[in-house]
Amino acid sequence: MPMLCGGIGEAVAADAEIQQLCDTVRADAETKAGKTFDAFTAKSYAKQIVAGTNYFVKVHVGGDEHVHLRIYKTLPHAGEEVSLDSMQHNKTHADPIAYF
Repeated sequence: MPMLCGGIGEAVAADAEIQQLCDTVRADAETKAGKTFDAFTAKSYAKQIVAGTNYFVKVHVGGDEHVHLRIYKTLPHAGEEVSLDSMQHNKTHADPIAYF
C-alpha cells in the first residue's frame, strides 16, 4: 500500500540509515528514560512525510525491553537536523509501531 503524504507508512526492517538516526538521538533517549540502555539496536520503523520526516522506530534496549522513538528529520533546505520528538517505554518486540 502506498504511503499518503501526512500518513504513516507500513513498518519495515531497520537498515543502517535508521540505526544511524537512532545513534544520533541515543543520549537524548537515555536522558528521557533516566537510565543507560544495555543495547540500542533499531529493529523496524515506519515513516511519515510532513514538513520533514517523522521516523517511528522500534529499538531493542536490552533483555526483552524495547522502546519506540519518534525521530524528526528536517528537510534538506533546513539542514536535515535530527531530533528525538517523543518516546514510548515498556514496549516488547511484538508491539506494533503506530503513530504517537
